[in-house]
Amino acid sequence: MAAIEMKVPSPGESISEVQIARWLKKDGDWVEKDEEICEIDSDKATLTLSAEADGVLKINVKEGETIAVGTVVCTIDTEAKGAAKPAKKEPEAAQQQNVEKENVPAKETKAEAGGAKIYSEGIPSVSAKKMMEEKGVSAKDVKGTGRGGRITKGDVIEASAKTAEEDGAKAPEPATQTTSENGQQRRGEREQRREKMTMLRKKVSQRLVAVKNETAMLTTFNEVDMSRIMQVRKKFKDKFKEKHGIGLGFMSFFTKAVCQALQQFPVVNGQIDGEEIIYHNYADVGIAVSTPKGLMVPVIRDADKMTFAEIEKAIEQLAGKARDGKISIDEMSGGTFTITNGGVFGSLLSTPILNPPQSAILGMHNIVERPVAINGKVEIRPMMYVALSYDHRIIDGKESVSFLVAVKQMLEEPNLLLYGSGDPEKKLLGL
Repeated sequence: MAAIEMKVPSPGESISEVQIARWLKKDGDWVEKDEEICEIDSDKATLTLSAEADGVLKINVKEGETIAVGTVVCTIDTEAKGAAKPAKKEPEAAQQQNVEKENVPAKETKAEAGGAKIYSEGIPSVSAKKMMEEKGVSAKDVKGTGRGGRITKGDVIEASAKTAEEDGAKAPEPATQTTSENGQQRRGEREQRREKMTMLRKKVSQRLVAVKNETAMLTTFNEVDMSRIMQVRKKFKDKFKEKHGIGLGFMSFFTKAVCQALQQFPVVNGQIDGEEIIYHNYADVGIAVSTPKGLMVPVIRDADKMTFAEIEKAIEQLAGKARDGKISIDEMSGGTFTITNGGVFGSLLSTPILNPPQSAILGMHNIVERPVAINGKVEIRPMMYVALSYDHRIIDGKESVSFLVAVKQMLEEPNLLLYGSGDPEKKLLGL
């Protein structure tokens, strides 16, 4: 037997252990070369393991197990007896012709009579698979009656109806109350569920505790009148999308404002290394992204040199990869400053926590219309609270407050994003 051993690759430096998050294929499945078969969690990111050859998969490590880098997690038998590649997809015309035939039970084949499992057993037809996805039915809950045990549309309909009946029988009465021995009323059942923490979640929790214990973190707040930015977006969003093929969001305005403010206050872009301070003459801005596996911070390299369109495209690409679990460790490493947007979840005000070894992080929040005093009169304006958390060991109060004020000014006067601080007319005339 020719079996290829599949080992866990190293996700990056200093990572010695990983966790098997999810097998995308079952033990005994046929896999093809370069097909993704497993998701692996490290304490920094999720990576996928792809098959190195065609063959039958043999799984050695269960989901949820923590193993060392280099461990053999599975083998691929390239000469498995009786193994065959999956049947190719039928052309659409052929699928239509076979719709009526699917529900007709076939005669027992020789392989079935002998008890040997053949490839088609438990595999849904194209139309049956589509119906399973629509109805949320799993293949393990369906008994295939088609040729060779193949799952047909009729099988899916029957399984779906059976599941609905069982769920209805199990569903508790909405207003049922019971009385305990001491006369107190109880409502329903009290349940608990336990899940093992992923390596990413454990690492995040350790880093957050370390930030609180090892830094002198403070937060300063301000508010931004978003009227001008909203006017610019409304005026140019269609032309921007037509020319660049990407939407114009708020994040590009904030990124540009941050990059310019970092040039004015370079210590906010620095970090402590032992008894030294490292200053960066570039801005690698991290954008916090909420993903199914937790918070991740992809980094936009040289954001200070990018146009609005380049920033928007970079955010869309990196955020998409993060949410899909396809982002690499390199794409999340080495940032000099971070922006996080709690406003997308409705947060009005919060204190963002530092992303070490960085020394500062900007928190954006929800935009809310509220009354403000403008030139002695009360007006309704779209306002956003902003927060800057910073490490007081390296950044003084004056610098942190001045940095946040500079960001506020550039957001309220977008022309400053082009000309920088000071009088834009004088900048334009070189005065």
